[in-house]
Amino acid sequence: MQKKIEEIRKKIDKIDENLVKLLNERGELVKEIFEIKKEEKKPFFDPSREKRIIERLIRKNVGILKPEDIKVIMETIFKVYRGMFKEITVAYLGPEGTFTHQAALEKFGEKAKYIPVKTIDEVFREVEKQRADYGVVPIENSIEGVVTHTLDVFLESELKITSEILLEIHHYLLSKEKSIKNIKKLYSHPQAIAQCRNWISENLKDVEIFETESTGSAVKKALKEKNSAAIASEIASSIYNLNILAERIEDFRENYTRFLVIGKNFSERTGNDKTSILFSIKDKVGALHDILVPFKREKINLTRIESRPSKKKAWEYVFFVDFIGHKDDENVKRALKEVEKSTVFLKVLGSYPKER
Repeated sequence: MQKKIEEIRKKIDKIDENLVKLLNERGELVKEIFEIKKEEKKPFFDPSREKRIIERLIRKNVGILKPEDIKVIMETIFKVYRGMFKEITVAYLGPEGTFTHQAALEKFGEKAKYIPVKTIDEVFREVEKQRADYGVVPIENSIEGVVTHTLDVFLESELKITSEILLEIHHYLLSKEKSIKNIKKLYSHPQAIAQCRNWISENLKDVEIFETESTGSAVKKALKEKNSAAIASEIASSIYNLNILAERIEDFRENYTRFLVIGKNFSERTGNDKTSILFSIKDKVGALHDILVPFKREKINLTRIESRPSKKKAWEYVFFVDFIGHKDDENVKRALKEVEKSTVFLKVLGSYPKER
């Protein structure tokens, strides 16, 4: 039996050697593309191309690998090559250990350089001033809804949405203390507190609750103060060396947060895209209805619509809409052309690969 195992292992070793050889060959080709893009001043990060590669390989796969296995393998390969020839700089809503930090790592990997900033406005500013190549900001949670401040910043910014990240959210109770009985103060971001409301009322009845600007800043509070704890991510426990007093304390198991990657360029079509727009409507009866009709006529599926005060005039609103399709799709072009006739202004925030 042992002899049989050794024979199989020798075959595996040979395959591994071939894999390394092929990965090096791929690296040389990626380097050539990098040099061309550098000369033409094109972005090296191409989420549309990465999406098309993964979907093509999934279609061609006839072996033991599952689609999600191929996705994980290829995304890991992309992260390695992306940081091989140029360090990509990514700004995110910090500090370290926030869910936005986790989402940024998920997309760009360990080879990127990360800049934690205190506010969503600052994430946009870092990219606008070219101190960062990309930014990562939260946009909505499956339970608590939209992050309105992110929407508001898009009103003034010319940055584009280049990609989206869907992150499954699990909350952990972190502290220097070794027992939950010692906790007198609880810190976290308002959304994290809201997502754990039932658990808190059952397990931390007499604890004072304090809201913070991020889960990362909550962890820093818990580090400094005796008898305090923070609700944050699992990754924050290892970054700040805190004890996990309770795990997965969110009230709903289906808890996802959607993040946006912002940059200076639009993403190309993949055939499985999402587009985000914002517009202000004319002050007339049925204006919103007139805008929605072209989408129905062109059979475009709207996935989200939000209204926000314009902050320029009382009772004037702007609308943020997500829909399936790319701005360069013919039916989308026709719909947007019609929509523009009924708006004061229309802005395409981005067309980008749709996450599963």
